[in-house]
Amino acid sequence: MLPTLTDEQRLLKESLERFRQQDYAFEKRKGPLAKLGAKDDPVWAQFAELGWLAATLPEEHGGLGGSHADLALMMEQFGRGLVTSPFVPTVVVGATALRVAASEKQKSEILPGIAEGRTKLALAYLETPGQLDPAIVTTRARVETDGFVISGSKIAALYGNVADHVLVSARAFGQVGDHQGVSLFLVPANAKGLTLDAYRTHDDGWAADLHFDHVNLPAEALVGSAGSGLETIEAALDAGAAALCAEAVGAMWSLHDMTLDYIKVRKQFGATIGSFQAIQHRMVNIYMKCQLAQSMALAGMAALDSADTAARRRAVSAAKVQVGRAARHVGEDAIQLHGGIAMTDEYAAGHYFKRLTMIRLTFGDEEYHLRRYLGR
Repeated sequence: MLPTLTDEQRLLKESLERFRQQDYAFEKRKGPLAKLGAKDDPVWAQFAELGWLAATLPEEHGGLGGSHADLALMMEQFGRGLVTSPFVPTVVVGATALRVAASEKQKSEILPGIAEGRTKLALAYLETPGQLDPAIVTTRARVETDGFVISGSKIAALYGNVADHVLVSARAFGQVGDHQGVSLFLVPANAKGLTLDAYRTHDDGWAADLHFDHVNLPAEALVGSAGSGLETIEAALDAGAAALCAEAVGAMWSLHDMTLDYIKVRKQFGATIGSFQAIQHRMVNIYMKCQLAQSMALAGMAALDSADTAARRRAVSAAKVQVGRAARHVGEDAIQLHGGIAMTDEYAAGHYFKRLTMIRLTFGDEEYHLRRYLGR
């Protein structure tokens, strides 16, 4: 994805390519998916062994101090390989929230565990289907003398069922929709009063609905200051959205290459369909959409380094809108050019299309991010 790679990035890319082409080839993918989220998940252990979990974490907390450019490179390769894992909820979203607002004690307790593959995180911020605004929080955090009591429910927490700790948004004061008053808490997955309902997602991943029945938390469970958690949540969600844009680019390029190969061998009316001008035009359109998405994803990822919060928000939302539109175009055209074979479970094209559809909806769809870009 990056125009010019450093020596370190070249080595990183080579290791990622070997993994997706050999260990995670499509015909072998069902094996790793069966162990997804298990304590002995071999793929997650391999991520840790290869240093991918530590790549972008700070050096003072067991990481390798990599950049957002390194993250973009990793996510594109994950997208090309259709790699399904808790990487984004843990290493991108969860770790970003901790880096932005957590205390040094919280960072030193959690981040090294992520780097070593011992700890997974999930962010629980959604409460109502179709409502994507993180300020819409009805879950309450009642202040007690020795900490807090959390009551309420969350939905669609990505990989919430395999997380060791869940980052939970809860309203400490104010009305639903107020930007002030939302706090962020680090809740152990085994906390008394926390229950969850886990389910598979359409792209072979996992999510969970969480229920908090008077969950008691110590004061040190608060991430950042009370009532100011929304900025932290938005920073984490922007990092996640930018990472998914980069992943979508990888998936789109794989669909492009797969479709190009297919039209060169599929025959109709005595000729390969790739020789028909109408098909060639559609392939050019797919190629141009991939190029546009790649440029926008890079811009969104670069914006994560900006100290200007408003600029970061606009750049990430612009990327999410354009990449989402491109993903729909590329996915639909790839399916149509393949024909019926693309919808079979044994062929990879349909799986890429499902993953692109999930990426479009995760952390806000095109409509949500267009309104956000326009400040509405």
